[in-house]
Amino acid sequence: MHQVNYMAISTFFLIFTCALLVPFRPSTASFQHCPNRTALFIFGDSFFDTGNNNYINTTSFDQANFWPYGETYFNYPTGRFSDGRLIIDFIVIFIFLAEHAKLPMIRPYLQPRNEDWSKNYHGVNFASAGAGALTETFQGSVIDLKSQLGYYNVEAKRLKHRLNHDAAKDILTNAVYFFSIGTNDYTIRFLLNSTAMISFTRSQYVGMVIGNLTMVIQVNIRKGGRKFGFLNLGDLGCLPGLRILDTKSQDGCLEEASSLATLHNSVLAKSLSEIQMKLHGFKYFLYDFNRDLAQKVHQPSNYGLTESKKACCGTGSFNGIFSCGGKRLVKEFELCENPDEFIFWDSYHLTENVYRQMADHMWGGDQTGKSTLKSFFQ
Repeated sequence: MHQVNYMAISTFFLIFTCALLVPFRPSTASFQHCPNRTALFIFGDSFFDTGNNNYINTTSFDQANFWPYGETYFNYPTGRFSDGRLIIDFIVIFIFLAEHAKLPMIRPYLQPRNEDWSKNYHGVNFASAGAGALTETFQGSVIDLKSQLGYYNVEAKRLKHRLNHDAAKDILTNAVYFFSIGTNDYTIRFLLNSTAMISFTRSQYVGMVIGNLTMVIQVNIRKGGRKFGFLNLGDLGCLPGLRILDTKSQDGCLEEASSLATLHNSVLAKSLSEIQMKLHGFKYFLYDFNRDLAQKVHQPSNYGLTESKKACCGTGSFNGIFSCGGKRLVKEFELCENPDEFIFWDSYHLTENVYRQMADHMWGGDQTGKSTLKSFFQ
């Protein structure tokens, strides 16, 4: 895979947890789908990946299937880059409580599936830790956004084969499409000393990242998608894994990485607004993950937190060396006793406690766009 600098990692943000998928059988007899129940299709990186990378040929830099990952909630590693659940896990709970439905079994797309996968169909999670909007980002080690779209196209065909055309179209049209992508397209420059941006201006590079994302959105729309949810990027320079690379700023954040995230978020917001003006029926919400994380970093006590810069698991300054679990290049690592007091679980990802708080904000309306997440399920 990638040649990794000992202080860095190939993946960043967390993961999502929505997925339910299984091999198809050409039969419609077992399909059950409540017309009032909304399916979820999840695209993204480690912020949303609930275990797809457990099933691909990659390295431990892009996997979290070893202790102490998962120690807080699951008591075993699931592939989620956290001590427990992710934002999407909590969002799924909110959704199915809102719809008075039984909480579905949520599986990553690549996880082996049961024969009766079409019963009570709820959607699928395509996200892959380390993935970027650009195919070249950690190429060969992750499921990039274009490949995730390919999986989605296969899934749409499976639904149409299993069901009649109208029933499949109903699912695809009423589904909510979630995205968390872009972080790795920028962090790769700092983590691997990549030359990915050297031939482009910052604006050109950000334009390519957003362009690839909007291409996927347009394909989803052609398949019938109308409701979309997005997370913007956090302050990349303040992640423990990038803080350790800073030698200039007073607050310890890597300014160049932070400014790229700011530019990306600005272009993303503008692009989504433009799509909404051009395409009738396109509805979206954009969760300001950047602001939510910044508020916790700068005023942790307001959120019941005590440590806002140092990761719970890792080594080096801020525990910013990506060694959590001892399975990566650096074997030594520290592990805190109470992850709930920390913002960061490892060098690049957050704790379950912080994800839970963010999910509350996300569900409750801390977002932009003419729609709210909750409104998609009412």
